[in-house]
Amino acid sequence: MENRNKIFGLIGLAARARKVASGGFMVERSVKSGRSHMVLLSVEASDNTKKKFTNMCTHYKIPIYQFGTKDELGHALGQEMRTCLSVEDAGFAKAVMERMNNDGGSLNESK
Repeated sequence: MENRNKIFGLIGLAARARKVASGGFMVERSVKSGRSHMVLLSVEASDNTKKKFTNMCTHYKIPIYQFGTKDELGHALGQEMRTCLSVEDAGFAKAVMERMNNDGGSLNESK
């Protein structure tokens, strides 16, 4: 549980540093423009959304993880519910992924 809080803390830090894009349209733009270093998708995301972002991230070779509820992701960003977000900083993305791999957010890594 402590690791989960650290992951949400890192996401919050990245958001305050303006290195996070959130919401479907902004995440899609982030991935397609090459700014994204990783994508986080809520475990509550619809099957259609999961498929769309998994396919997109596979195509653009961006790691994608399922982690947290919509409320948790939104709260970490200081916003309302968020289904997906993109981390646009290599350092933050690396730190989040290391903790994910230790904690076990479900992982679809497309490298």
